[in-house]
Amino acid sequence: MRTITIVGASLAGLYAAQALRAQGFDGEVVVVGDELRRPYDRPPLSKDFLAGKIEADVLNLESADDDLGAGWLLGSPAVALCPGTREVVLAGGARVRSDAVVIATGARARALPGNLAGVHVLRTIDDAVALRSELLPGARLVVIGAGFIGGEVAATAKALGLDVTVVEAMAAPLAGPLGAEMGAVVSGLHEAHGVTLRCGVGVRGLVGSERVEGVELADGTLLPADVVVVGIGAVPNIEWLADSGIALGNGIECDHQGRTSIPGIIAVGDCAAWHDPRLGRSHRVEHWTGAMERPAIAVAALLGGDGWSEGRQVGIPYFWSDQYDVRIQFAGHAAEADSVTIEEGTVESHNLLAVYRRGDVPVGVLSMNQARLFGRWRRQLNAAVPV
Repeated sequence: MRTITIVGASLAGLYAAQALRAQGFDGEVVVVGDELRRPYDRPPLSKDFLAGKIEADVLNLESADDDLGAGWLLGSPAVALCPGTREVVLAGGARVRSDAVVIATGARARALPGNLAGVHVLRTIDDAVALRSELLPGARLVVIGAGFIGGEVAATAKALGLDVTVVEAMAAPLAGPLGAEMGAVVSGLHEAHGVTLRCGVGVRGLVGSERVEGVELADGTLLPADVVVVGIGAVPNIEWLADSGIALGNGIECDHQGRTSIPGIIAVGDCAAWHDPRLGRSHRVEHWTGAMERPAIAVAALLGGDGWSEGRQVGIPYFWSDQYDVRIQFAGHAAEADSVTIEEGTVESHNLLAVYRRGDVPVGVLSMNQARLFGRWRRQLNAAVPV
């Protein structure tokens, strides 16, 4: 191979470039990105950056001594891929031909219909800059969706002095990844900090002419709003691959090492649905740790370095979320469990460790400010994952 193109100047794209060099690839590396910025860290966007505690330069993921020898084509989104020639077609019509392709195009925030001022999503630095200019003390903020982004935005905005209401269609915040029982614990965390929760009800629509004035719920309730944040999940950026012949589903279908259905093309990060041998199916992992760990495995498979990856395995899904003064950490698959028990701490203190089990077998662990004990459990769960 003489040239490898990485489509996506993301965390996963950057780690793929680093893995290529670390594993001995000395050919040309081209990185294509739709934003004008080099890769940056996204988790702080809903926390310290949104609160104005840090600025954009702190988010840069490249260290001063990084020398990847890569060519960067920024502000040039990919619109098509010709798998036979490994050509990536850019929005301006330019074509980038290479011997192999790494797809790391990530995902975008799912939005609601309409174009009212004051309605925001949060995925990029530009999104965060626009939102934080409107988070003024005393303003009424309605957050639609109590997942990771929604919960973190609510916590940040409450600390800034806003009146915050969170609307969640499920029974509790984070009920999807944590289950309803532990989601109820997260409900208590929000309520303890003065955030109003409306769970188990959907949104009918937004109210306003040019600027948002409220959120109408499915039960007819109208919530007045000066600002609205929509945090209802993300959509993988795979539409540009529709005519490529690559197998697509809820993401780019990959084997357990990131290979797509077409040789010489791998996928990593939020756009990739890797096969999970433990679950017996493919699924997307939209978390920072996955985007950091998986590129090295996929690059080894691309370069034919299976010996390098022999014995290596993808860890069980892991995420963290900082909300108020609590760090929430979870590893495993809550949906596999038929029971969950609190083994350290209490619900009332929001300081606890809970273990999820299927029968007698641990399949997940949740921590709220129990980092050390969580680390031990996470290592044990990873050690039990079959190759």
